[in-house]
Amino acid sequence: MSGSISRREAIKAVTAHSTPECATAQAPLADLFGVNVFDKSAMKDRLPKSVFKKISATIDEGVALDPTIADVVANAMKDWAVEKGASHYAHVFYPLTGFTAEKHDSFLEPDASGASLAEFQGKTLLQGEPDASSFPNGGLRGTFEARGYTGWDVTSPAYILENPAGNTLCIPTVFISWTGEALDKKTPLLRSQQAMSKQAMRLLKLFGHNDVDTVVSYAGAEQEYFLIDEHFYYARPDIMTTSRTLFGAKPSKGQEFDDHYFGAIPDRVLGFMIDLDRELFKHGIPSKTRHNEVAPGQFELAPVFERSVLAHDHQQLMMTIMKKVAENHGMTCLLHEKPFAGVNGSGKHVNFSLGNSNQGNLLNPGDTPHENVQFLVFCAAIIRGVHKYGGLLRASVASASNDHRLGANEAPPAIISIFLGEQLMDVFDQIAKGGATESKESGVLELGVDSLPPMKADPGDRNRTSPFAFTGNRFEFRAPGSNQSISDPMVAINTILADSIDFLATELETLTADGTEFNAAVQTVLQKVITDHGAVIFNGDGYADAWQEEAAARGLKNLRTTVDAVPFMAEKENEDLFEKYGVLSARELEARKDVILEQYALTILVEAKETAEIAKTMILPAALRYQGELAGIAVNVKAAGLDAANPLLTDLSTAVTALGTALASLEKGIEAFHGESELEESTYALETLIPAMAEVRVAADTLESLVADDLWPLPTYNEMLTIL
Repeated sequence: MSGSISRREAIKAVTAHSTPECATAQAPLADLFGVNVFDKSAMKDRLPKSVFKKISATIDEGVALDPTIADVVANAMKDWAVEKGASHYAHVFYPLTGFTAEKHDSFLEPDASGASLAEFQGKTLLQGEPDASSFPNGGLRGTFEARGYTGWDVTSPAYILENPAGNTLCIPTVFISWTGEALDKKTPLLRSQQAMSKQAMRLLKLFGHNDVDTVVSYAGAEQEYFLIDEHFYYARPDIMTTSRTLFGAKPSKGQEFDDHYFGAIPDRVLGFMIDLDRELFKHGIPSKTRHNEVAPGQFELAPVFERSVLAHDHQQLMMTIMKKVAENHGMTCLLHEKPFAGVNGSGKHVNFSLGNSNQGNLLNPGDTPHENVQFLVFCAAIIRGVHKYGGLLRASVASASNDHRLGANEAPPAIISIFLGEQLMDVFDQIAKGGATESKESGVLELGVDSLPPMKADPGDRNRTSPFAFTGNRFEFRAPGSNQSISDPMVAINTILADSIDFLATELETLTADGTEFNAAVQTVLQKVITDHGAVIFNGDGYADAWQEEAAARGLKNLRTTVDAVPFMAEKENEDLFEKYGVLSARELEARKDVILEQYALTILVEAKETAEIAKTMILPAALRYQGELAGIAVNVKAAGLDAANPLLTDLSTAVTALGTALASLEKGIEAFHGESELEESTYALETLIPAMAEVRVAADTLESLVADDLWPLPTYNEMLTIL
């Protein structure tokens, strides 16, 4: 089947699609929440009170897990799962690929008579043993060193993964090596949460709280994504292989009219969203908001805040469910940060706060933040941490795919800065000058229409160009990419907070021990923070060229690429930070740096190979066929005694030559791919392969605008982004 026929058949199939009926469409959404989760409610119904009390203490208060309860919990969990139709269980873990991994085992065990019994023992719940050598590990394990362990994470509830052929009990776990080193995204997240909580509780006690509970970091990650019809997906080998388009001319209409953002949701997409919400609710994932995003074919969903560890697990599961539900609706969900060049990319904006049941949200400023000294101290801890460890934060969101997004006029710049808003900035300015005495108040908008209610105007605006913005009662880290695990940014945030809170608590303890009154000590510490670290605060336009110059003058790093950013991970300052708070050893940190660089280089290499293959086997043949057609026409026109000049043939021939030249250069670059280390390979990919791919694409995209539509082999941007 020729390329154009394939495209036309895809369009025909897309337009003939009908939305499938949802099996649970008649059930109220609220009734579905958590039905497939072995949560505290299910445990309370099935566990003895003494066991439930112990497991609740571990989940809610961080009390050490009592392993003697494992057999009772395992048996109750197994009975619940079997009632839900499960025949197997899986320890689910999160290796350094950033994706989710699972190893399935059957509940059925033969007894002495040969009969099969459904069994699930406590030791099996507590620990599993997958192969540790086949996952990225940065040199922590050799290929011949295969032993690794999964360990039950009681703070994240087990759940049922449904399949038409049968269900599976999924148990969230950590993944460590035989030597006890973290091989996953979750272990350091749990460690960082514990380290932050310890320091935050210490600080709260300095403020006179005697009822201090465990302090928890909370996260709510907005998830942006694209949807395209599966027929287009299967007609685009570049998307199938790399999750993004390696070719594609700019569409005649993209997002210039700003008519897609918050626009009416197409019926087919709304059907997907409704079905998705139901599946997410069944798994206890609190999906809240859904809408069209800026680019055609782009959408967003946002969950309610949860504990960051649980939010991480839910984000990983959410991405799996999104892809599965999209398939059920005949579509493909693209989570790549930049699947289409020239239109907005997709991020995963991580909103975070911290608090507990007694002191509440510690980042809530109240109506008069200048009087909320406790809030100001925690806010100051964030300011100090982001300034001191900006390079680490940038490295925490580094990937080949996210490099397409950061720094463009659609996403936060690669320069890590903080937006506080007018009200908070004014308060900290007052502190720097000697003490805050007032806060800007909220206003009222007069709309001039009697039938409309008066509307409250916040004392400060929002800033969508800032990578780290205060948004009322939380901060929003806007740099993480759509396809990324939120573990890395949350590990960084938790750990730098542990360090900054530790610093502030120590300063307050020292000053008060020397006789300084507590409020005066707080003023001194806040002044020191804003003086030493205020350079990181920027309330202006992060997209402006002038900001890059100003940021450089302030000493802020502009780490444009993964190759620039990731080496900062293993700097002595960051190594000491992670080791001090028991989050990552120097060896574990170095391994993670190497894994990111290795994956970066391999990602670019795969993209380069796919670029060369598509250019050689699909685009160049189509162009040559059309060139032959035009040349034949020119011969016939000349034979008829007419003017045979053909500007189209000239332009086409020029582009064909350019493609051939660029393709030869790219193939030479692929053949010479090398490096003595992960950093050298990544540098080669950045400096040699990416520019070579770009040259091939320029020529190919020029040909797309010249070659006859009936010969062009790939679905176009116009088709993929607008036909749903």
